[in-house]
Amino acid sequence: MLLALFLSPHTLKAQNSSPLPVIPRLDSRDTVFRQFLADVEAARRALFSSRRRAPEELVSSLTIYSYTPGEGDSLMTITARSNIPFATLASINRFSNAEDLMLENPLLLPSMPGIFIAENPETDLERLLYSTRGSDGVSVFIPREGRTEQFRFIPGDDFSPTERAFFFNRGFRFPLRHFRVSSTYGHRINPVTGRPGMHRGLDLAAPEGSQVIAVRGGTVVEIGEEAVLGRYIIIRHDNNWVSLYGHLSEIRTALDRQVQPGNVIATVGSTGQSTGPHLHFELRQGGQSRDPARLLGIFDRNY
Repeated sequence: MLLALFLSPHTLKAQNSSPLPVIPRLDSRDTVFRQFLADVEAARRALFSSRRRAPEELVSSLTIYSYTPGEGDSLMTITARSNIPFATLASINRFSNAEDLMLENPLLLPSMPGIFIAENPETDLERLLYSTRGSDGVSVFIPREGRTEQFRFIPGDDFSPTERAFFFNRGFRFPLRHFRVSSTYGHRINPVTGRPGMHRGLDLAAPEGSQVIAVRGGTVVEIGEEAVLGRYIIIRHDNNWVSLYGHLSEIRTALDRQVQPGNVIATVGSTGQSTGPHLHFELRQGGQSRDPARLLGIFDRNY
């Protein structure tokens, strides 16, 4: 029932196109899940005795299962039940943040703790992993939905503190280097009109001309000017995320341009409906606004 794997020099490949063994539920009464836990224990024993074993030999203990998350599942609950670190599950499933787990979408469950580094990085987190240790580990090919994906696997490795912070704040950087939060996300009285309403972003006060940076890699999909936002930029990111930057003074990017996290895209201004120089900053996922302060951990810092 287990997927047959073989090891060639520095390479782990699927021996055939057989589907991965499917775990119906993460319950010790389930036969496949019990086998998975036995594989996890065997892989951990191999890691504990790894002083005398090469990484290529360790990888021979790796097996991959499939599990479809359901109601009540989260990355952390699956981590706890499977006894596999969240960094391992996140990297093999190519998650860029802790919220990427989708119910009813098959999830890969590897039996050995470690980090999987994609050979063709697509997200900001994958680029970070690849840039710091892309040449480390053993080359493996993982079957997924009728195709194979190539990774470098580092047995027993874990996220660094920087990678962990990057993962849990969804990889977003701060749009300004120095600022003061002048208005939070949520219901408020509009300081210009005096009317109550929903404020779907953060207002970050900063001196006129302060550099505004892209909070994440993506594509500039809109540049414009309107009565409320003034001059603004919208950037589309992976996983249906969008960031918006308003009340800008000077635009320093262009439509359809690819930007990297930290690129300067504009300067702070007071255009549009504004009481003074500040950045109106929004984050949306799938068209729904999200509180940027929670995503960036802004209120964990002193400004």
